[in-house]
Amino acid sequence: MNSSPKRLLSVEEAATYLGLSPRTIYNSTGPKSKIPFPVKPKRYGKKVLFDIRDLDKFCDFLGGDGGNDEGQE
Repeated sequence: MNSSPKRLLSVEEAATYLGLSPRTIYNSTGPKSKIPFPVKPKRYGKKVLFDIRDLDKFCDFLGGDGGNDEGQE
């Protein structure tokens, strides 16, 4: 039995992982998207998949200070 977590996530799984709506991701991964999603998806046939490591890097880039730019504790 494979106990390792999935590395590639569907749009729905990636949305749940990031706390976003799947529609937000679908709208920003389309070829005519005006604002592309910051994480480039992998495409396998018609499937759109996201590498969980890329999603983690994106979250790390956003930071975890809750938007507190003033350095207050």
